[in-house]
Amino acid sequence: MSGLPFTLMAAANQTELLYIWDRATVEAKAIIGLLFILSIIVWFVMFTKVVQMRRARKLNLFFGQEFTSQKAVLEMFDRKLQVEGCPLYAVYQAGCVQLDARLRGPTGERAKQHISLKNMEHIKRAIENVVAKESLKLESGLILLAIAVSGAPFLGLLGTVWGVMSTFAGIAQQGAATMAAMAPGVSAALVTTVAGLLVAIPSMFGYNWLVHNLRAFTVELDNFAQEFVSKMETEFLADE
Repeated sequence: MSGLPFTLMAAANQTELLYIWDRATVEAKAIIGLLFILSIIVWFVMFTKVVQMRRARKLNLFFGQEFTSQKAVLEMFDRKLQVEGCPLYAVYQAGCVQLDARLRGPTGERAKQHISLKNMEHIKRAIENVVAKESLKLESGLILLAIAVSGAPFLGLLGTVWGVMSTFAGIAQQGAATMAAMAPGVSAALVTTVAGLLVAIPSMFGYNWLVHNLRAFTVELDNFAQEFVSKMETEFLADE
């Protein structure tokens, strides 16, 4: 018997939502449909970015341990270690490619033991470019969450204002301003605001969490690049 009231309440709520949907205008239904599509995009972006950042964090941890344990800067590069999808590896690989090219002589063999300060500056710029590209790669897709956070409530508000306007216009034509005449139209108009908030609120939490992790990744990339350059200078920069 205790489950019967809950069942009746669930049925009543379902009937209430269907009633509001039936009373909604075509414009309100179009806005709700647009918000539904936006919600699917938002959840897809959040899921893919979470997977991407977790994978990048694990790979960075693995690569960082390997980088710290190596004795020479080019040791992992010479072993042809591959860590695809790792931001730190992308920075390391780009720096090693530039360094290796400047250590090789005309015969193609690694004949030089040191490089000049000018060559080191070129390597630094190449590393900085890769750091920026990896940061942008991790940041890609966040603009969609920012659009959802700022735009979804306004789309919902647009549907609500439009619905209320239509309701009052209909009441004015009928000449009967009763609660029974106003309530269905107003409730159907307010549902678009609810839909907008249901899109914006998860997007806001997801966006803030992802931005926080993105900043941590950016700091990690900058710190690694500085450590990497410092080791290269110690090992290969010629005294002038």
